[in-house]
Amino acid sequence: MSSSPVIALDEALTRLTSRYAEQGRLVELRYFGGLMIEETGEAMGISPTTVKRQWTVAKAWLRRDLKGEATL
Repeated sequence: MSSSPVIALDEALTRLTSRYAEQGRLVELRYFGGLMIEETGEAMGISPTTVKRQWTVAKAWLRRDLKGEATL
């Protein structure tokens, strides 16, 4: 039996955070915290451009991981 989508996302986020801690934190702030790009940058001490770039990369990584294609 496969796990629920919420559990699968939590597990994927844990794997992302263990490999790329800053991107994991960014996902938590944006997705779960509901922060906007600028707010996330302020909270993390990085530019909005960096937030956008890392957000794109983190989402792609999570998508691949959830499909079983990510590598650690």
